[in-house]
Order: sequence, then structure tokens, then C-alpha cells
Amino acid sequence: EWEEERATDGSKWRFLEHKGPVMAAPYEPLPSKVRFFYDGKQMKLGPEAEEVATFFAKMLDHEYTTKDAFRKNFFKDWRKEMTSEEKSKITDLKKCNFNEMGEYFKAQSEARKAMTKDDKLKIKVENERLLQEYGFCIMDNHKERIANFRIEPPGLFRGRGDHPKMGMLKRRIRPEDIIINCSKDSKHPKPPPGTKWKELRHDNKVTWLVSWTENIQGSIKYIMLNPSSRIKGEKDWQKYETARNLKKCVDRLRNQYREDWKSKEMRIRQRAVALYFIDKLALRAGNEKEEGESADTVGCCSLRVEHINLYPEKDGQEFVVEFDFLGKDSIRYYNKVPVEKRVFKNLQLFMENKQPEDDLFDRLNTSILNKHLQELMDGLTAKVFRTYNASITLQQQLKELTSPDENLPAKILSYNRANRAVAILCNHQRAPPKTFEKSMQNLQTKIDAKKDQLSDAKRDVKSAKADLKVRRDEKAVETKKKAVERLEEQLMKLEVQATDREENKQIALGTSKLNYLDPRISVAWCKKWGIPIEKIYNKTQREKFAWAIDMAEDDYEF
Repeated sequence: EWEEERATDGSKWRFLEHKGPVMAAPYEPLPSKVRFFYDGKQMKLGPEAEEVATFFAKMLDHEYTTKDAFRKNFFKDWRKEMTSEEKSKITDLKKCNFNEMGEYFKAQSEARKAMTKDDKLKIKVENERLLQEYGFCIMDNHKERIANFRIEPPGLFRGRGDHPKMGMLKRRIRPEDIIINCSKDSKHPKPPPGTKWKELRHDNKVTWLVSWTENIQGSIKYIMLNPSSRIKGEKDWQKYETARNLKKCVDRLRNQYREDWKSKEMRIRQRAVALYFIDKLALRAGNEKEEGESADTVGCCSLRVEHINLYPEKDGQEFVVEFDFLGKDSIRYYNKVPVEKRVFKNLQLFMENKQPEDDLFDRLNTSILNKHLQELMDGLTAKVFRTYNASITLQQQLKELTSPDENLPAKILSYNRANRAVAILCNHQRAPPKTFEKSMQNLQTKIDAKKDQLSDAKRDVKSAKADLKVRRDEKAVETKKKAVERLEEQLMKLEVQATDREENKQIALGTSKLNYLDPRISVAWCKKWGIPIEKIYNKTQREKFAWAIDMAEDDYEF
């Protein structure tokens, strides 16, 4: 099905039919026994204010609700939902007592966990029915799976890192906010009774089915096809092929930008230094901000003077650049990197007579850079460097780290170490999981218990050997030796697991695995060493990378 001819006019489909989105469930008011108190007195809230209060109550155990920005933004938005009477009374968040609400939701979630098998099955059957009805569309001659066919329910915005808008109210999305995209000759999705869609379109130049604008960042959200669908798989494959094309000409490009460090023109020098960072450090290019995006995050092209410090060469030490800025999702990028003298001298030049808040690369932006890259190689953008460097790093690390005589757990540890090298290159961090210490202790307890079992088993072997002099019972000794070997293997497995977890404490492996690593490298590695693909990819990943699993041989080279 890869062979079907592609349209040349930019159209993505000829026929598109789907049932539209599943709307979020309506708000169910709290039972009257669940009370809200203000300044110690019980107070009944109207449905609008009550719904927004429940969003806060559900998060009482979360550290978010202790953060000033979160509380301030929440209170401001909550007041907009109050009646004038409620507004005049409720003036201080500190005097609000949401505890009964919080307890109510906790009890609800406990009840969900304690449900009977039958009740769980009913829910499962209902979800399966919704999936069958709403989870698929017909695109041309194929039935394709839809990724996220449910509209996000309202709630409080969290954002990543210390997002300035945290705590704001994510509004309920109504049919009147929703644009539906389908083909003219299809059965059009029906809005819920008594409502209508914002718009019905028939745009076959795009692949989304449903879109709406969320109120916090003003960004457009889409319902798309599942990553396992043909159109997505093809796009994914294309992406890695472009990165492989870069491999063929990367040396020429590198020589070119090194020459450009000496250019007579300032803009060319800036472009060349930025490109060097994007290539060497896998930095993101950094798109211009949309209006209304208030998190102060930057990428390479939008770096300001205040984001870098220069340390000149001394006592034979190298020239060093220190980076410190907030990148995508407000994740801090901090790195001290030795650079070549030319790069260093250029940076000094770019920073001359500038204030800390001035742009480092004042003659450059992402579109100028990408336009230049497009001229160097068809399909080349700054992002391709990130994909290329991530994939090539994984391939090299797997070659270096995997040793033929390791057992399965050790080989998987080697794979995860290679994946970690990539995640570190891409600065994919995470906060250590809340339960980290506890799960490490549990693992350690298991390890200690296993060590005790092992020393007992070794003692058994000794005494069996001693018995051997008295009774000729070779078999007992063999059985006991086997038991020791089995325990040693189990202990090794637990210790490898502990190492893996410790090293992985602050690194997020998933992002690079899903977006930057050519899956054929991993599939080939699994085939080469006889490792079940399930050990490397979970179900979602296996669906997304079905094209690679079918395609890659054990000798695949990126």
C-alpha cells in the first residue's frame, strides 16, 4: 500500500468520512453533603463557580496548588465564573476551604480502583463501543485509526516547567468552537442535538479532521490520524530518509559553515555560528513566538546576550561557552562547551556594544536559516540536524556498547544507555519521579533478600559436597549448583535494573525514541541480537513503527 500513487497538487486525500469528536462529559453538580466553606462558614456555590472550584479541589495534594502563580491565576479566572454575589463574598483564596470536595474526589477514585470485575468490564465494553464508532475514519480506500477523538475536558492549565499561565482556566470546548473537515461527498458528522458546528470545511490539502482554538495560549488543537496510519507512517519514513540524505552531505556542509566564520558579512558569520551550535549541540532552532505565548523560552536563533557567558583560554584550557536559558516547555538548558577559537572570537564580536536583553544573532531568524538550509539540500531544515545527530549517535553507541557475550538484561541495559546518550544530547530532562526513592528502596530490599538466598544456596552446595564423601550422591550437588546459578542470574537481573533506574532518574527517554531516532536502527539491533522487539518498544511505539518493523533487516545502516 506504499505504492499507491501520490497526488502532485498537494492534496492529501480524495475522500474523507468520520463521525466527528466525542465531546467532554457535561458537569455533574456535587451532592449536597459535599460542602464548601468560606472563612469558616458553609457557602453554596452556583454551578459555574462550583465546577471551577472542583478543578482546584482535585489538585489539593499537588504541589501546583501551593505555587503563587498557580493560585493567583486560578483565583482570577475563578472569579470570572462567579455570580456578583459570590464575587463580593469570596475575595481571598486563603479563606476558601475545599477539603470536603477534595475528600469526595479521593473517595471516588478509591471506589473506581475497588470496582468489581463486572463493572470494570462494562466500562471497557463502552469504551470499545466508542472507539469502534468514533475512533476510525475512511480516508480514500482505507479505514484509518484516529489518534485522539475525544475533546479535552475543561480544567486548570498546568503547562510545563514554571509556566507563567499555570492555574488559568481551560474552558469547556463547545460544538460552536469546532471546525469539522471532511469531504463534500461523505456523510457529514452531526453536532449534538440543539447545537451547531462553528464551520464545516472540505480542505483536502490538510490531514486533520477536527480543529478548535484553546483559550490559554490561543493555539489551534487538532484531531489527527493515529501515528500507525499510512499517512503518518509515510511522513515518518520521509523524515528519516531526509536525515539519511543529510548524512551524505554533512561533511560538505560542515566545511562550508566553518569557512563562513571568516565571511566579510556579519549575517553570514552569525548564520554559520548558529548552525554550528545546532549541529554540535542539537539545539532547537527556536521559532518566533506566536502572539500571546508568554513563556519566555528561546532556541538557538532567538538567544540573547544574557543567555551565554564566555570564558577565554587560560593555562592551556580551551575556549569555553556557557549556555543557560529556558528551552521548549520551559526546560532549562545548561551546558559548558569547549568551542573553537574562531567561534569564540565571533561570539565576542556579536556581543560587542549590546545590552544583556539584546539578541545575540541580531541578523538571523529561523526562517532565514531554514531558507539557507533548503538551498544547501532539498528538504533540509534545522530540525533535520537534530534527527540526524540523534540517530547517528544511537547507532554509534549501540555498536560500542553491545557486547556479544552479555545476557539479555545486560544487552537491554546497553540499549537504554545508548538511548540515554541521545536524550542527554537533546536535553530531554524530566523531574525525578515522585516515587523514585521508594521504588529504589523496594528494589534494594529485593536485592538484599536475593543475596541472602544466594549465600544460603552456596552453603547448601558446600554441605552437599561434604555429604558426597559419605554418600555417593552426585545428583544432589548438581541440583544445588543449578539453584546457585539461577539465583546469580536473578540477582544480576535486579542489579542491572537498579543501575538502569538510577541512571535514568532525570532523563526522559520517550521523546527521542518517538521523534528523533530512526526506528529501523532499533529494529535491526533487535534482529541482530535476537532480542524481542517488545523489550524495546511498547505497544503504542510498535504500532507507530509498524512500517520499520516490517522493513528493517538486521544489517540496516542509518
